[in-house]
Amino acid sequence: QVQLVESGGGLVQPGGSLRLSCVASGSIFRTNAMGWYRQAPGKQRELVASTGGSTIYADSVKGRFTITRDIAKNTVYLQMNSLKPEDSAVYYCNTVPSYGPAWGQGTQVTVSS
Repeated sequence: QVQLVESGGGLVQPGGSLRLSCVASGSIFRTNAMGWYRQAPGKQRELVASTGGSTIYADSVKGRFTITRDIAKNTVYLQMNSLKPEDSAVYYCNTVPSYGPAWGQGTQVTVSS
């Protein structure tokens, strides 16, 4: 059974930083590229960062977000710096491409003064 549990979200002022964590159970973490996705109200879910054979970022977060993975801990992280109000969303981790049954609850990130 695959389970992904995200944490680390919260309320932060513009220009602030947050570090998100995603702990994965099962073999999904070790055998697939992993990514962070986000979904803002009224918008489609989008992939913002992925790591596997290469690391790729959406243009909107390039230079501000960093994705890393700790294989020993089955954990993938997203370091988010210089946060903007438009970064507000629910953030999820999943494989890339995504695996439907693996979607977790996500973690809410709100950037507001």
